[in-house]
Amino acid sequence: MEIKTFEDLIDWTRQLHSHLAKCLHESAGKHNNERASALLDYIARHESLLAEAVAEFEKQADPKVLHTRLYDYLNHKPFTPGQACDARFTTLGFEDIAREIFEFHDQVMDLYDSLIGKAEIEGAKTLLEDLLALEKHEAMQLSSQIGRMRDI
Repeated sequence: MEIKTFEDLIDWTRQLHSHLAKCLHESAGKHNNERASALLDYIARHESLLAEAVAEFEKQADPKVLHTRLYDYLNHKPFTPGQACDARFTTLGFEDIAREIFEFHDQVMDLYDSLIGKAEIEGAKTLLEDLLALEKHEAMQLSSQIGRMRDI
């Protein structure tokens, strides 16, 4: 996907979370470890809800901001949705799955954080800050849930 505007960026993020949810759900059904399978299934549901939350940003954001060109994106070379998940999740253990998912979320947050520093339009900066806050909140919630699952 070619990202030229903030609308494209939001759509890319939504697709990323949606693709990850689908992939993790499929991996959960194929994993032979019950604990890892439960983690994959939980994260898949979490990613689906996050994709829906991101889609709401696209619906509610100022159209002027959404159509603003995003020039600095090309310098970051973020991954495509297909790179976010692959067959290895069917063989990873609990801790490795958690580590991979947090690395994924860190990459998205790092991208937003770097773009915030370069945003020249206040509305664009606010949109990016709101998206970053959502990602951080969801990552903390995910971390908390995974911590509880570790204790079981």
